[in-house]
Amino acid sequence: MWRVRDHATEHEQGHEIQESKRALDGPIDDTIYRRDHSKRIELINWVLEQMKNPDTPAREVIENKMNEIIDKINQTDSIIEADPLHSELRILDWILYEVCSNEIKKL
Repeated sequence: MWRVRDHATEHEQGHEIQESKRALDGPIDDTIYRRDHSKRIELINWVLEQMKNPDTPAREVIENKMNEIIDKINQTDSIIEADPLHSELRILDWILYEVCSNEIKKL
């Protein structure tokens, strides 16, 4: 079990939040893309908040959230309803990769 209180990870995720905010402030040409940026900011902030607790294994918390989303997708009959959940799952997968790869670099 690893616990993350990694300032490099926090810094990188903070940079990603700024990039997403910059994209949100740009021209309004694709609402799905904008929705993904909003969700990306929300999820990065959620992960960073979870990482503040040194007793919380960030990997497990992210994986649990991903499993909840997968369960919601499996209960959904509509592709339209499932699409935002798939986007959220992809974002969390990317965040999980970033958090784990930074932890591996520290080893």
